[in-house]
Amino acid sequence: MPVRRPSLVLLALLSLAACRGGELEDGGTIVGKTVPAADVAARATTQREAVTRLDPGAHPAPKEILFGDLHVHTTFSVDAFMRTLPFMQGEGAHPPADACDFARYCSALDFWSITDHAEGLTTEHWKQTKDAVRQCNALAGDPKNPDLVTFLGWEWTQVGTTPDNHYGHKNVILRETAEDKVPKRAISARDDQLLGAMVKLPPLWQRLSVPLRDWSNRQRYFDFGALQEAAGAVPVCAADVNTRELPEHCHEIALEPRVLFEKLGQWGGEALVIPHGTTWGLYTPPGTRFDKQLTRAQNDPARQTLFEIFSGHGNSEEYREWEAVRTDANGALVCPEPTDDYLPCCRRAGELIRARCDDPSSSECDARVTRAQQLYLEAGVAGHNTVPGATTEDWLDCGQCRDCFLPAMNYRPGNAAQYTLAITNFDDPAKPARFRFGFFASSDNHSARPGTGYKEYKRRMMTEAIGAKDESWRARIMPGGGPKAPNPVPIDEVPPLPAFAYLEFERQASFFMTGGLVAAHAAGRDRDAIWGAFNRREVYGTSGDRILLWFDLLNGPDGTLPMGMDSHLGAAPRFRVRAVGAQVQQPGCPEQSLRGLGAERLELLCRGECFNPGDQRRVITHIDVIRIRPQVRPGEPVRPLIEDPWRRFECEKNQLGCVVEFEDPDFVASGRENVYYVRAVQEPTPVVNGNALRCEYDDQGNCTRVRPCYGDYRTPLDDDCLAPAAERAWSSPIYLRPST
Repeated sequence: MPVRRPSLVLLALLSLAACRGGELEDGGTIVGKTVPAADVAARATTQREAVTRLDPGAHPAPKEILFGDLHVHTTFSVDAFMRTLPFMQGEGAHPPADACDFARYCSALDFWSITDHAEGLTTEHWKQTKDAVRQCNALAGDPKNPDLVTFLGWEWTQVGTTPDNHYGHKNVILRETAEDKVPKRAISARDDQLLGAMVKLPPLWQRLSVPLRDWSNRQRYFDFGALQEAAGAVPVCAADVNTRELPEHCHEIALEPRVLFEKLGQWGGEALVIPHGTTWGLYTPPGTRFDKQLTRAQNDPARQTLFEIFSGHGNSEEYREWEAVRTDANGALVCPEPTDDYLPCCRRAGELIRARCDDPSSSECDARVTRAQQLYLEAGVAGHNTVPGATTEDWLDCGQCRDCFLPAMNYRPGNAAQYTLAITNFDDPAKPARFRFGFFASSDNHSARPGTGYKEYKRRMMTEAIGAKDESWRARIMPGGGPKAPNPVPIDEVPPLPAFAYLEFERQASFFMTGGLVAAHAAGRDRDAIWGAFNRREVYGTSGDRILLWFDLLNGPDGTLPMGMDSHLGAAPRFRVRAVGAQVQQPGCPEQSLRGLGAERLELLCRGECFNPGDQRRVITHIDVIRIRPQVRPGEPVRPLIEDPWRRFECEKNQLGCVVEFEDPDFVASGRENVYYVRAVQEPTPVVNGNALRCEYDDQGNCTRVRPCYGDYRTPLDDDCLAPAAERAWSSPIYLRPST
């Protein structure tokens, strides 16, 4: 007997009724049990044994290195919910409880923080976030020696339209978790443009069209509508009112860092404000630089003390002189010339239009090429839309840092860590201002999976790569394309697109990594000890592997000083670096993970693989020392101030690790501040998206063809796009000034 399908009219009526039946997710249920104290103690024992083998004469380390992730999203974030939708090949809900269980038994972290986007957090979800954090901590065992410390936080997600009004994303991490000691609301940067669109319900016909095409999964779409509706229904808090005097049920907005710092100051609790994804060009306008954030209004040196140097969105360490855009003496935008190591995308736009000319050498074609370059620049991050019919492959590797380690997409060097340490603000000549950042890394995972970098697997779940499940869905969510028209199009004449389609949504999938980790040199396992390491900047970041790293000034004024310290010195500084490679991972999950979570939940969250270290370790191949001499006069060129590497030390090829000592005989004579940090680099191993766009090169070294690693159906689900890359750890800097 044939199966009768409901008529479109009936489906529309049912959909309309179901739209009213969408439900908000709750915080979930934490399943995992406390990790046995013996298993936790074994981590410290393993570290002590590694140090003893590496440096037998060293005194026992007074601090333990603890590993964590301070950048984790759940499906309480609107963009994280979007990526779980069925037509995007999503997994479904991953609430805060999942993150707790994952951190405890999949990635076996020592600490983590939840940082959902404040822009879409409802009042109820903020309450449930706080509850989930407290529940996760309540299961941690002895408060003085917990198996896992969970911090409360959120992401302030600011996106500007020009270099002058773009400040970027920052994570706010709170020390306390008790109700009377944390803000009543997460403070957002929500505006009426891109971020405001995240919580705006589309027209009813659009809300119905998606579930009608995917009827069996309709409830998930209705639930997404319920989230948008609930987030959009929260009234905006009154401006210019002390945050403590505002009602609980309102959405608090700070459009600039200065306002965010002011509101945190009004609240009064201890908080860290951490810039992240600073070089990620998906949303960062070309030409953006960090200088404007070094003003006394836009910086809070007591709270903004850490900098995310690496995440699942790539590396933000390295400075380069090339630029995506320049301005002439009149302030007009200029498309820079290509260099051997960089192809500006505005130049590539011109090349694509020239290839469409009947006579590529004609003056008419030259004029079209120049116009294509200009229109690309005027469109900012949406420039790729100005060349009709251009595909991801057509853009080759334009905009990318060709010689950076796992770089962020469309790299913005003026926002890189090295640049931020080299610049100085001279608004008050008597008191020049500089950043004092500690370096760390995290994941920026959007599926409630803290610390995903422990193994390179399941690219679609352990990174942010997502995409349509087939061509028909791709045509719906990524409209555009069409014929390769001969002329470029101004961005305001491009047919309307979904907000995210104005960005290079498809290209970014080739640049998503499994994510990094923050390592804290802590005097204990408890919350206060870890927070103390944050405050001292005695932290470092890794690209995901649990590399052990120590970087010390041996002849400080009061003896040995660790990474992150700021001091004066009247003699040549002497340093010591010790680095031990990460433990080689064994397949599968350890028995303790199965006992703690159970087989079903272990498979749901960990997908068959957990942090499962063996006895062997990776080899540290070399240690790089980077020296930066911050500006001492306005306009001093930045590039000569960054020496990368200033020194390189090759290491013996063994599993014990590497110890090097060195000094800087030029320090005192230089008469200026010097900043030093180190990179410990491991032997290459397979890494997800280790070769990004997978360029093919000609004899001159030009990228002639790319094979993007798509998030959608065009790249098979089981293709993790693995390529060799040298995992590494970055120490926090040591800041030194000659004694006067």
